[in-house]
Amino acid sequence: MASENENLCDILTETTLSDSHRNHRNSLSSSFTSQDIREKGDGLRGSKVLLEIGERYLVRRPDGTWHPGEVIHTRLQEGSRDEANYDYYIHYEGFNRRLDEWVSRDRVSASNGVGDPAKLASLSTKQPQALEEPERKITRNQKRIHDEINHVQKTYDEMDPTTAALEKEHEAITKVKYIDKIQIGKYEIDTWYFSPYPEEYGKQPKLWVCEYCLKYMRLEKTYRYHQGECTVRQPLGVEIYRKGTISVYEVDGKDNKIYCQNMCLLAKLFLDHKTLYFDVEPFLFYVLCEIDKHGTHLVGYFSKEKESPDGNNVACILTLPPFQRKGYGKFLIAFSYELSKLEKCVGSPEKPLSDLGKLSYRSYWSYVLLDILRNFKGNALSIRDLSIMTSITQQDIMETLQSMNMVKYWKGNHVICVTAKLVEEHLKSTQYKRPPLFVHEDALRWSPPKRHKALKK
Repeated sequence: MASENENLCDILTETTLSDSHRNHRNSLSSSFTSQDIREKGDGLRGSKVLLEIGERYLVRRPDGTWHPGEVIHTRLQEGSRDEANYDYYIHYEGFNRRLDEWVSRDRVSASNGVGDPAKLASLSTKQPQALEEPERKITRNQKRIHDEINHVQKTYDEMDPTTAALEKEHEAITKVKYIDKIQIGKYEIDTWYFSPYPEEYGKQPKLWVCEYCLKYMRLEKTYRYHQGECTVRQPLGVEIYRKGTISVYEVDGKDNKIYCQNMCLLAKLFLDHKTLYFDVEPFLFYVLCEIDKHGTHLVGYFSKEKESPDGNNVACILTLPPFQRKGYGKFLIAFSYELSKLEKCVGSPEKPLSDLGKLSYRSYWSYVLLDILRNFKGNALSIRDLSIMTSITQQDIMETLQSMNMVKYWKGNHVICVTAKLVEEHLKSTQYKRPPLFVHEDALRWSPPKRHKALKK
């Protein structure tokens, strides 16, 4: 611990302490701790010294821990006339870009040119538990699950060349998130990613969004006035599902173009890989709402192509952050498969999925398959049989069963290999627990468009 404190003291004192202070750094090093940083800062609080774009620094995260981060961009603080008062857009190394944020200068503790990257990384005050334990081998499947749960972002070296090139291009376009927060209904929500709102809106720190018509505004007074004038109280489409306080509307992108474009811009604030913003006419939107005496309140949605050449039953899917971890995500997934069942076809979500999307889909697929296997009374059940019963593609089924060690390759075929005990053990796990919300088929008032029937002939 003493050596770590000495390293930390060396870095901070090289550029932030006066010459007289440097003469005493040996005496300081034995007692200088992370707590001192949190309480005293780095000696530059309120300083006019600017940080450099592209340089790496130690930055205090919202939870109080320190982590290496790179300065991506700068902006003048809102309302400030002093050109030296800047905020800095930080990407935390090794973390998903969802956690990138604007920070003030007093949250940055080290100068640029901190030296050895290994030394910088060691100064984070909160190290992952896995680094503190003796090294042990993990399987590829365990690593995948760990990375998904902990939002570990793949490096370009871990991607194939085509994917890496696309990722670099995507990152360059969407690198900086200017809109920090949105107000929608009673919720003020921190945003996660860049969204291509028009210029006069896209660089506002906060946007105000009508939860009914999805119109976006820059000023609170405009928003308050709009609330008194807006007559919309439900999504601009046809209600196709109602059970209790849960409702789903089908909205055609061709008939309600502005509403669907606004939905896409809103969704992009919380989805990294999303390219659909303005060409909404080929898509249908299924909007999930909670109902009360004031109207229907947006919870989430998924979109799907009217005719998908790849057999996708979902293009984009989102549950707004205030409604996450309540079962709505899996409800939307289940709803998409209920529509596929009525269409008498199989479907799969469009790739790539977000890290949270992967977790939700894998959990949904796992529970559905485990529930069938638990209740199955016949002699044999194939992957094709499961696909017909669930409308989940055979590829998704096979990968899901492989993740649970329930399928083996035998004589050129993939064979389901399970026991009742293994199924029950998985069902007892919190990872595959029963979803809190189910789609009630009797509450679904929807039939496939005629064009699908024509394709079957």
